[in-house]
Amino acid sequence: MSQEKTILRFDKVSFAHSDNKPILDEAGFTVRRGAKITLMGQNGAGKSTIFQLISGAIKSDSGSVNLGVNVTVATAKQVISRDMLYLTVHEFFQSCFKEKVYDIEPRIDKVLEAVNLVADKSKIIKSFSGGEQARLLLASAIIQNPDLLLLDEPTNNLDKDGIAHLTKFLIDYKKTCVVISHDANFLNAFTQGVLYLDVFTHKVEQYVGNYFDLLTEISTRMQKENRKNAQLAKKIQENKDKSNYFAHKGGRMRLVAKKMRKMAEKMEEEKVDVRKEDRTIRSFIIPSQQGIGGEILSIKSFSVMKNNESVRKEANISLRRGERLLLVGHNGIGKTTLLESLASGKAKGAKIAPDVKVGYYRQDFSTLNFDDTVYESLSSVAGDFLENDLRSLAAGFLITSDLIHAKIGSLSEGQKGLVSFARLAMQKPGLLVLDEPTNHINFRHLPVIASALDKYEGAMVLVSHVPEFVEQIRINEVLDLNK
Repeated sequence: MSQEKTILRFDKVSFAHSDNKPILDEAGFTVRRGAKITLMGQNGAGKSTIFQLISGAIKSDSGSVNLGVNVTVATAKQVISRDMLYLTVHEFFQSCFKEKVYDIEPRIDKVLEAVNLVADKSKIIKSFSGGEQARLLLASAIIQNPDLLLLDEPTNNLDKDGIAHLTKFLIDYKKTCVVISHDANFLNAFTQGVLYLDVFTHKVEQYVGNYFDLLTEISTRMQKENRKNAQLAKKIQENKDKSNYFAHKGGRMRLVAKKMRKMAEKMEEEKVDVRKEDRTIRSFIIPSQQGIGGEILSIKSFSVMKNNESVRKEANISLRRGERLLLVGHNGIGKTTLLESLASGKAKGAKIAPDVKVGYYRQDFSTLNFDDTVYESLSSVAGDFLENDLRSLAAGFLITSDLIHAKIGSLSEGQKGLVSFARLAMQKPGLLVLDEPTNHINFRHLPVIASALDKYEGAMVLVSHVPEFVEQIRINEVLDLNK
């Protein structure tokens, strides 16, 4: 690929967060101008780290990250950093530039229209819903008009209309774009190639086509590698058997035996390392609180946002043990606010039965203390779990010995999600309140999580914009906040 057509090249790039946490090992790949590329890999493999290397936020330990001449880069991160949550919309967009931009107002209006968001520029970022914040993140990258646009999990928290709008935007986008996402259907709508970060080898594999093409190619490759190794193993055993036979004959036959052994050793070296699949979390259950019966949650009324005003609505929801409620509604209508008030027991018009323990999965992971280690976070809710049981459960969520003493704040967003599920499995709640539990999670883990939720025996309130996930969970009642 010529230099003019190449916008980005990684040349033998190595990077590690610490001695025991390598991310890249002499990794190499190229991205051509105008391409739309997907970056995929296991939770915690280091996909967001690659974005930081591209943007220059961090430097590689060795090798080189080469951008084309005068190429500009902008990143839409997974979440808005906590120090920006109290900025106004105007201040948030101004912070995207190193120097003050005096004509920023019309630029803000243009990018808000591009992401299909109507927003008062004097409102603080924290007051927006998760889906609206996702649109603001995308707009903050677009407003910089970069040559290379990096999108980190852009569909998280977006409703169906938001994903459709983003998909059309990317199909029509004329510049270069690299996207991290676990949403296969979204990716396949626009992807021309895939960069796959292998968590085992710390190399980046490059594929042409979309995600389904990637799966087919990997499957074919693994079959060939296994077949070749099986053929070599057969020949190796044959040579070893002949070597042992001739070795016992003595005389000149020992030389033949030695030759056979060397041939076997050479064939051993020709064996290939079969590509390993991403690890998937183990099947798990979330035990429900025992000794509670009757009505666990009742909702007689609730509030939604309509035309930037709070509107009160009546309802007649009653959840008992084993019953599940799905909340639906467009971004910004108030789903997260309602869940938060339910989980805290402060919702007007709603009541949780006394002594019911609530397990709350927040989309922003604010139920986690980011200064705690993973071990401290799990221990705080472990109850009667023994040390070995705690570590075994954690390992099932891919929280291994190298992660157990890491700070929560240092984990990837996907790993924070897995820690949150491990905590729920220890808490034994009577009521589960789940706000977008698929966000950031590797698609391989989602069927396991859906199965655990489907088997949960307590009461549940769920918000999710992923219909394929919801379809795997038994739902008793749907409350549509749009109606």
